[in-house]
Amino acid sequence: MKAIIPVAGAGAKLRPHTYTQPKALIPIAGKNILSFIVDQLHTAGIHEFIFIVGYLGEKIQEYVLQCYPELTCHFVYQNERQGTGHALELTKTIVGDDEVMVTLGDTICDYNIEEVIASEHNLLGIKKVDDPRNFGVAEIGSEGIINHVVEKPAIPKSNMALVGIYKIKDTAILFECIQHLFSQNIQSYGEYNLTDALDCMIRRGAKFKSFKVKNWYDCGKKETLLESNATLLKKFGGTIDKDIQSENSIIIPPVSIAHGCRLKNSIVGPHVSVGPNTKLEYSVIRDSIIGSYTNLFEVVIDNSLIGSDASVKGLSRSLNIGDNTELDFG
Repeated sequence: MKAIIPVAGAGAKLRPHTYTQPKALIPIAGKNILSFIVDQLHTAGIHEFIFIVGYLGEKIQEYVLQCYPELTCHFVYQNERQGTGHALELTKTIVGDDEVMVTLGDTICDYNIEEVIASEHNLLGIKKVDDPRNFGVAEIGSEGIINHVVEKPAIPKSNMALVGIYKIKDTAILFECIQHLFSQNIQSYGEYNLTDALDCMIRRGAKFKSFKVKNWYDCGKKETLLESNATLLKKFGGTIDKDIQSENSIIIPPVSIAHGCRLKNSIVGPHVSVGPNTKLEYSVIRDSIIGSYTNLFEVVIDNSLIGSDASVKGLSRSLNIGDNTELDFG
């Protein structure tokens, strides 16, 4: 089995951070979004990965090759963003007849991945949501068999949203259906969408069953990214590197503080992730994500997202600051 991870999107909802790094490499709970996904799949026994890259794709490739040298990795460039169906079409030669696990590059979920991989069925991950109009939606019949899937319906007939995790055995039918989308110019919201290809597969006789995810951590925008950071820190307990320097400071768990960090006369936590080699002085930080090589001096912030190589001085409350930024509120 191969894993396919599409990470070609520009991540517009997480700007300014995604001006300088791909959304998949945004830090969360001491790791980054992509590492949560790869670690989960690798631990379950998958060793061959296909990354569909585009915007800032060289950073994805550099990160994966450096951090996962033991994996067999392929990098496919989606130079024109024409949707998830188009993205998967680019992997056809590499996939061949193998089964695939497709996990969207901003999808962190809790589910029984070993059971999913071992299943003899095509499977789609779902979760009940209050408003399914912004998601792909699955209409489910008896015994969990999926009868129909539709992308962002104006009037949903189900509140079961597709979470972005797909186990596909019938890959030959998948690629036939993607070609059908192209030949008939079938698009949703101006793109060739994987959801439409899956619905085509169902109409052609491929049987899909659903599986429910326990938790779905939304990393798509600042507010939900910070909520997911807090939830994951609570779940895994956070980590504090043994070589940090802390002088007259208080750490309130759960937090994640990476190596090389220096804390002086500061209070950090709860629910804070701090990247490597960051310096905090005379500051109070909670419910926030701070990048690497960043300097904070005399700031009081919460619910904030601050990038790498940033410098902030003076009092504040809630910030969303990208990489390589310098602010002085003094």
